[in-house]
Amino acid sequence: MNALVTGGGGFLGGRIVEMLLARGDDVCVLGRGRYPRLERAGVSTIQADIRDAPAVRNACRDRDIVFHVAGLTGIWGKREAFRSVNVDGTRNVLEGCGHQGVRHLVFTSSPSVVFGKDSICGVDESQPYASRYVAAYPQTKAVAERLVLNANCSRLATVAIRPHLIWGPGDPHLLPRILARARAGQLRRVGDGRNLVDITYIDNAAEAHLLAAEALTASGDCAGRAYFISQGEPVELWPWFDTILEAVGLPRVTTSISFAAAYRIGAVLEWFHRLAFLSREPRMTRFLATQLAKDHHFNIGAARRDLGYSPRVSTSEGVDRLVEYLRKGERSGGVLNGAVR
Repeated sequence: MNALVTGGGGFLGGRIVEMLLARGDDVCVLGRGRYPRLERAGVSTIQADIRDAPAVRNACRDRDIVFHVAGLTGIWGKREAFRSVNVDGTRNVLEGCGHQGVRHLVFTSSPSVVFGKDSICGVDESQPYASRYVAAYPQTKAVAERLVLNANCSRLATVAIRPHLIWGPGDPHLLPRILARARAGQLRRVGDGRNLVDITYIDNAAEAHLLAAEALTASGDCAGRAYFISQGEPVELWPWFDTILEAVGLPRVTTSISFAAAYRIGAVLEWFHRLAFLSREPRMTRFLATQLAKDHHFNIGAARRDLGYSPRVSTSEGVDRLVEYLRKGERSGGVLNGAVR
């Protein structure tokens, strides 16, 4: 299989590339950076922005399948930036696939497309998109997912994968933030600490993409559909954080703030940062408050049935791998002492 991976130098994209290489596929990566390690492994790379339509079109040439992983994530930022990357960039990928005759597209979406402000528990893919979003990221991912699924046709089979809270060794997003705040003594529990949340180990998230690709190229039964992906059972978020903190020698979270207070503070900080034209991320946002305090877990029965997905790496095994990685980083002065700052 000749595959293009947009964002193939990132956390999830990089793991997808590794898995494709391991099974002998021809892989090309489109990304903004240079990736010498991938090039040494035999990956062809195109250094370009996903918003560069001609570059994207060129990258799609002679490819059987595109894994569109690239996107702008975050709890804060200019709406125009999120739209240009997540929506316009996705339009460029769809246009490139159509122009070059690519037959299959696997899109990395997010469960946040159905998550607004209230808890959401055990729903399946029949759950509608949220009627209102409190951040630009989920709103623009929802628009992009609609574009991808609506583009499904006899010439281009498309599928959207919704992995929730991807974590594991090398995670540059969720856990580094938690560890950094814990080390600075600034980590406070939001809510009552009993909220149930889905998480997805990095290998499981990457494998789900490959399974979706196989399903698209075989029966095509998953074409035009979106699939929730997770560990298959939610965790109590704050006790899970405590487990990781204790394993690397950091204290458990002992102070808390109510969801209502955190949400109000987030709204005020968002307003202030916009008024003052501050580019740095606020300490709290409304989206972050909901993510940390509310239930958000999903039914992955459809992925099990249609894709043959099953989380091969259990949560406990994933935590063991993560803790070993973090401890190695601490001993070398990396992950805990510098890289997360």
